[in-house]
Amino acid sequence: MTSAELRNQLRGVLGFPITPFRQDFSLDLDGLARNVDRMACHPFCALVAAGGTGELYSLSVAEIVDVVRVTVQAAAGRMPVVAGVGFNAALGAEIAHGVEKAGAASLLVMPPYYGNPPEQGLFDYYAAIGRATGLPLMIYSRDWAVFSPQQVARLAERLPALAAWKDGQGDARKYQRIMSYVGDRLVWLGGIGDDCVPAYFAIGVQAYTSSISNIAPKLSLQLAEAGLAKDFARLDGLMRRYVHPLYAIRDRMRGYEVAVMKQAMEILGMAAGPVRPPLAACRAEDVADIRRLLESYREVIEERESGGVAERSPAGAGRSFR
Repeated sequence: MTSAELRNQLRGVLGFPITPFRQDFSLDLDGLARNVDRMACHPFCALVAAGGTGELYSLSVAEIVDVVRVTVQAAAGRMPVVAGVGFNAALGAEIAHGVEKAGAASLLVMPPYYGNPPEQGLFDYYAAIGRATGLPLMIYSRDWAVFSPQQVARLAERLPALAAWKDGQGDARKYQRIMSYVGDRLVWLGGIGDDCVPAYFAIGVQAYTSSISNIAPKLSLQLAEAGLAKDFARLDGLMRRYVHPLYAIRDRMRGYEVAVMKQAMEILGMAAGPVRPPLAACRAEDVADIRRLLESYREVIEERESGGVAERSPAGAGRSFR
């Protein structure tokens, strides 16, 4: 996929599959394939394998390549797969080379491990990963990797393969300045969470990355549809009913942005398993609250024919989650 093709593709929602593990923390690749096949039945513009929600930094290089390979196979051409890349220049280049061979269409480049690099060193890191493949790059500005509009412009000039920018700062005012300064050279993505959808679409992103896509793909798509249409009344209703209550639970502990989504998937009978350290499992009282919250999600969680997870009453009027 060329940078131009990627630009045309990225509109709406990028699904963000979790990486399922077995109880011994080994990869559950069969579970991943089932999850991805289910997600790919929905019209996401792309799927991101081994991203932040996919616990990239707890995976080995070989595991990252396996996760991407299985995701590509399960997606079966229905949408492109973006692969997470990070760590440092050498490992990032090795991962990039491996996931390109595994079928990835683009790379989502995380910040490097070192949290206080000079601009030249940081740019060299991105360039090394870019040289390792012919794939388009997306840069994820998260945590300490904060950029000025001028820095983004300089980086885009240095890296012809840079096609998209994913914001993970949640500062809509600064992001709007960056977008205005750089213009249409890059695709602008919202990336800090489903809870920032209104702000992102208000300033003009064309797509966002969704962890809710793991449990309620229809809801993710509805959020993007309302955002792209600038239908903020509808968007406010979706946020109040579904998104804000979920994110209130996710805010209770560091790392819950992954643990809560995995716990919800487990409750729904999907392959998820534990989180790997340094993340921690959900506390019992939070599990109970997640279970109660999923009752309100029943209108936006698809029916499944098998598994005995979502049950209808005899009259077909309601569902409960075990």
